[in-house]
Amino acid sequence: MVQNAPRPRGRPRSFDEAEALEKATQVYWSKGYDGVTIDNLVAGMGVGRPSLYSVFGDKRTLFLRVLKDYAEKKGALAGKALLSPQTLRDSLAAFLRHAVESATEKGSARGCLLGCVAPLVDDAEVREFLQNAAAAAMALVEGRFRDGITAGEIPSDFPVAVRARQVIDFARGLTMRAQIGATRETLLKDAEEAADLVLLPRRGNAAPER
Repeated sequence: MVQNAPRPRGRPRSFDEAEALEKATQVYWSKGYDGVTIDNLVAGMGVGRPSLYSVFGDKRTLFLRVLKDYAEKKGALAGKALLSPQTLRDSLAAFLRHAVESATEKGSARGCLLGCVAPLVDDAEVREFLQNAAAAAMALVEGRFRDGITAGEIPSDFPVAVRARQVIDFARGLTMRAQIGATRETLLKDAEEAADLVLLPRRGNAAPER
């Protein structure tokens, strides 16, 4: 009895998918979403046009995937810095230092893809993604403040929501300053100062949180 020979599998990929995504991130970062062409992506990622479409989709689909991959990696590192077992003040400083170090990383464009490139993209799904990412970051910082209340590091009436917004605003501000050329040394010093500022006692008769 003659057995049917197994069907040959498709041609194996000649590139690493994760590495190609990293390269795509740099292309979007350096040119902005609107300035990127498929030819730019093909050249920057080191993949053929057919492979780009079959594995990653079109320019928009690839950008959304790049955003999600970037946010997951950066978010995990930021969360690790914030939630490490140390004092509240040191946790906040570590979170802000991470923002600076990420924005001034050697070999990468200065700034943050989520804060410097994605907000300029006129796309409803991109905007929704950014809103969800911002809400998740806020919830993470608020949770760390509430842990500080439980541990007795800050009073029970500490304005958690207001100060969490300030922490996020500081992180964004440091990132934007990195993009326009502020040095890592200067930004790291400012990150330490910011961590102290957000822990200052609330003023008397302050308005309730909104």
